[in-house]
Amino acid sequence: MTKRRSPGGRKRIGVVDTTFARWDEGRAVVDELKGLSGAFDVVRVTVPGIKDLPVACKKLIEEQGCDIVVACGYVGGAPIDRECANVADHALQHVQLMTNTHVLGVFVYETEAKDEAELAWLCEQRAREHAVNAWRLLFKPGELATLAGTGQRQGFPDAGPIEVDLGSYRPRRS
Repeated sequence: MTKRRSPGGRKRIGVVDTTFARWDEGRAVVDELKGLSGAFDVVRVTVPGIKDLPVACKKLIEEQGCDIVVACGYVGGAPIDRECANVADHALQHVQLMTNTHVLGVFVYETEAKDEAELAWLCEQRAREHAVNAWRLLFKPGELATLAGTGQRQGFPDAGPIEVDLGSYRPRRS
């Protein structure tokens, strides 16, 4: 199927989230995008679970003309949840390759947070920061280039760049 073009030269940003999630990450993405400039529309779809994200993303790209998609996946704490997240992530990679369109996976793992307050904060922050990344990919890709090598993280604090003087470094070979 060929990708449908956005009407009137406007961009379309797709947002997919799940009913399995314990936080409304899709709302956070849409809310963050509302504060950004540019000629774009947001198309939001909600699916039952994380393994439903790939087909929803593909449909947003091919049937709704989305130029990029933000896929919000919430991962429970059980081993099967992590396995499902891995399967979904691989399928999202396939969607990107099949459609030649970015799909930003915004996965939050329940095990990342120490309590529910931190979990809610992480869901909100990660979703909002990925919304900005999606916008940058469409409208200001040069801004991403200025952030290369700076250890950016979505949600928790950035890791920062590696601070090493390579001029005096010599690797040891065994």
